[in-house]
Amino acid sequence: MFVRMAFVVFLVMVLAWSVLTRVSEATGTPQPYRVQAGDTLWSIAAEHYNGDPRQGVWTIKRENALAGSSLTPGQVLLLP
Repeated sequence: MFVRMAFVVFLVMVLAWSVLTRVSEATGTPQPYRVQAGDTLWSIAAEHYNGDPRQGVWTIKRENALAGSSLTPGQVLLLP
């Protein structure tokens, strides 16, 4: 009986979590951004995304398939 009740509670929690969560990243067409001298991933993320810039840095790196943090002036990044 306890196992069955625990299983039902678990299913209800998973269902509630799946309904209440939503994608936190912006949707739509990524916008191009030309890197300026002195720009860093952190400064770009802080300027273009709300909240913690770390999430913006991860998003930019993932969207542009960047292995490191180095940027070159004139480089074009896609900002989702």
